[in-house]
Amino acid sequence: MTINWNGVYPAVTTPFFENEELDLKTFQHNIEAQINAGVDGIIIGGSLGESSTLTHDERIELLKASIEQSKGRVPTLVNIAEGSTRTAIELALRSEKEGADGLMVLPPMMYKPTDEETVAHFVAVAESTSLPILLYNNPVDYKIEITMDMFEKFLPYKNIQAVKESTRDISNVTRLKNRFGDRFKILCGVDTLAMEELLMGADGWVAGLVDAFPAETVAIYRLVKAGRIDEALDIYRWFLPILELDINPQLVQNIKLAQVYTELGTEHVRAPRKKLIGDERKRVIGIIEEGIKDRPDLPDYLSIEV
Repeated sequence: MTINWNGVYPAVTTPFFENEELDLKTFQHNIEAQINAGVDGIIIGGSLGESSTLTHDERIELLKASIEQSKGRVPTLVNIAEGSTRTAIELALRSEKEGADGLMVLPPMMYKPTDEETVAHFVAVAESTSLPILLYNNPVDYKIEITMDMFEKFLPYKNIQAVKESTRDISNVTRLKNRFGDRFKILCGVDTLAMEELLMGADGWVAGLVDAFPAETVAIYRLVKAGRIDEALDIYRWFLPILELDINPQLVQNIKLAQVYTELGTEHVRAPRKKLIGDERKRVIGIIEEGIKDRPDLPDYLSIEV
């Protein structure tokens, strides 16, 4: 299935039972809610999907469950976050064989590579597969930045098509556009900067709180792209205190707790993560409850052509 890299792409959570086994029924329930809300693709096994705790077999299970549920309505991408290039290639090949529509690829994990090593890692994965690739640029969390000069080296590789822009520097959207035009599609990867980056020309949004609030997320995207800025801004200002739950070391626990309140997931996480407790739990619940109480009425955003 073709990926056009426009729109909202949820980085979906991975639901578990209390014993930490995959809860595929809840997973598919969330996938259906995302599709019904109008998202443009699904990304499985990302950081929010507790990638570091998932085996390759489990990612393939999630891939198959997503494909089964989506029934060709939206593409499914598999996240590749590996410590070695060899295992990254293995997962890329296996994902392609099992029907993935694309890949989101991170730099090598657990080791801070040089720029040359990072480029070589991405190129090796790209050369191993025909699947379209979304690079993940997040120097804040992973301490590795994909610089403009590094992007230059990816120009010959036609399946390196897009970047999840998570530098926290809104002007990076303009830098990419100025230097490369539309060669690389840009998807905002930070919930609290999404509207700002969309206004600066970002093509899409890899979202987190979409897992709990899919309609509001898609509405903001479509309203911005239709030029209905005031309407989008009203929703975004309501949403911001909730979106800030995404820029937190406990983002997985925060978002899963929000999903409980919107009936789109469970709170179970896989160790070493633990559920929120004490004052922090009360704080997060307060934000979620306040947001749900004041949840805005949405326009007929699904009818907007973008």
